[in-house]
Amino acid sequence: LHAGLYVLDEPEAALSFSSCLELIGHIDRLAKEGGQVICATHSPLLTALPGADIVEVGEHGLRRVAWRELGVVDHWRRYLADPHAYLRHIVEP
Repeated sequence: LHAGLYVLDEPEAALSFSSCLELIGHIDRLAKEGGQVICATHSPLLTALPGADIVEVGEHGLRRVAWRELGVVDHWRRYLADPHAYLRHIVEP
């Protein structure tokens, strides 16, 4: 890996949970070697990288946010706590 600018568009799309964690390690090494990484993602895993500058894109435009304030983190947290609360609107009984 070399220092440089890396632009990633949802790199987690085809990755398993453990592969996403491995990707986080690669991104961390890139940054520590002087690389800059811009990553468009919906992954609460990737956005949890320590030191990441998180910019959320939405109807409000662009805004810097803390990981805990991300909408995707809130949705995943609520879904994992009670999948039925989401699925009852989607799957037929």
